[in-house]
Amino acid sequence: MTGITIKSTKELEYMSQAGNVVAQTKTKLAEQIQPGMTTLELDKIAELNINKLGATPSFKGYLGFPSTICVSINEQIVHGIPSDRVIKSGDIVSIDVGAIVNGFHSDSAFTVGIGEISSKAQILIESTKEALKHGIEQAQEGARIGDISAAIQNFAENLGYGVVRQYVGHGIGRALHEDPQVPNYGLPGRGPVLKAGMAIAIEPMLNIGGVGTIQLDDGWTVVTADGTLSAHFEDTIAITHDGTVVLTEN
Repeated sequence: MTGITIKSTKELEYMSQAGNVVAQTKTKLAEQIQPGMTTLELDKIAELNINKLGATPSFKGYLGFPSTICVSINEQIVHGIPSDRVIKSGDIVSIDVGAIVNGFHSDSAFTVGIGEISSKAQILIESTKEALKHGIEQAQEGARIGDISAAIQNFAENLGYGVVRQYVGHGIGRALHEDPQVPNYGLPGRGPVLKAGMAIAIEPMLNIGGVGTIQLDDGWTVVTADGTLSAHFEDTIAITHDGTVVLTEN
């Protein structure tokens, strides 16, 4: 079933507030991340900021996940668990943040280069961010999920990137993950119709190499099967009669 997540102006306001907390937390992390920090230090910064803004982390405790944010480095695609791993110059770091306000979630991710990174890594980051924009442009009332999926896939594959298939975007609202799934690949004109009141998280994950993924023994961290770099961007959006609203934009 593809339900309507946002049933009132007040509920949209709660999701907007959660989105604003996520956006502010992303900004805080981007400002403070630097070589020599551990990923656990980033997690603590995020948790303090989310709590200070009157929200609750979406991820901590979700299906047993132990941390406030996911931090994935280089060949790690998603779901990296914060630890004592030290961030180094030349790394690319993907950070996924979620927050809850009055029972409503918002979810967003970004990838940043640390210090001097390779030109290939920089172009990957910029391209993944652009792929997200292409997806959001298609997310209009009356369009279909496949329109989003195809826009991301066509843009990314034309640049030679592998589009991760095993992990996808999702509906979001009263739960962190709701229907419908929002793949980053597919055909236009297919899938559920986007209706006013729906909220979805669009999140392209692009690899320099192939599309294969491996989940590590920690049960969470996902890496590229061929060891190549991966980048991840995500925003939560709301479909309204007045247009699409990006709730987690910095």
